[in-house]
Amino acid sequence: MSEYNKHTDDLKAIRKMMEDSSRFLSLSGLSGVFTGIFAIIGASIAWFLILDKAEPGVFDLIPDYADPGTKYLLLLDGIIVLIAAVGTAYFLALRKSRKKEQQFWSPATRRLIIHMVIPLVAGGVFILIFILNNTLIYIIPAMLIFYGLALLNAGKFTFGEVQYLGVLEIITGFFAGLFLGNGLIFWIIGFGFLHIMYGIILHRKYN
Repeated sequence: MSEYNKHTDDLKAIRKMMEDSSRFLSLSGLSGVFTGIFAIIGASIAWFLILDKAEPGVFDLIPDYADPGTKYLLLLDGIIVLIAAVGTAYFLALRKSRKKEQQFWSPATRRLIIHMVIPLVAGGVFILIFILNNTLIYIIPAMLIFYGLALLNAGKFTFGEVQYLGVLEIITGFFAGLFLGNGLIFWIIGFGFLHIMYGIILHRKYN
């Protein structure tokens, strides 16, 4: 090997180490699969809760015609799905980092969390405005769009596939806004099937 090639390989190795140190690489593809499964289960439970009150052709997750008790149950359903998804993602990421002897809490981890939380908090406040004005039909489109923005923002600090998922979530949110009253269907597509597809790709490529 020539001296030039040796220096080139050294530079490539240094650059790779710098890139790896600036990104969170403990993200597990299986967490995406489980998140998608949890979302579909949660949506199925939500549909059974509103089935007897549903209007023909309307598949909204939190319909305006639902009584207060049903709305609280739907909210609890969503919270359980969120806790299960976040808890599973944390556990699998921690397990992967230990298996590959990578640092779990690092500057890259903090940057990823900060850049993801900001759009999520903004979206949460925006959705709260809808709730206060009792315009619940816009909640699902807003959730999908702001979640997609969060992934797009945080994807710079982890695998690039996360940004692609973010774009797809935003597009799904736009369609949910165009076809109002079908929030449950787009919830299943965006938080369910897209997560499962992304998780499988990520698992096969990086695990």
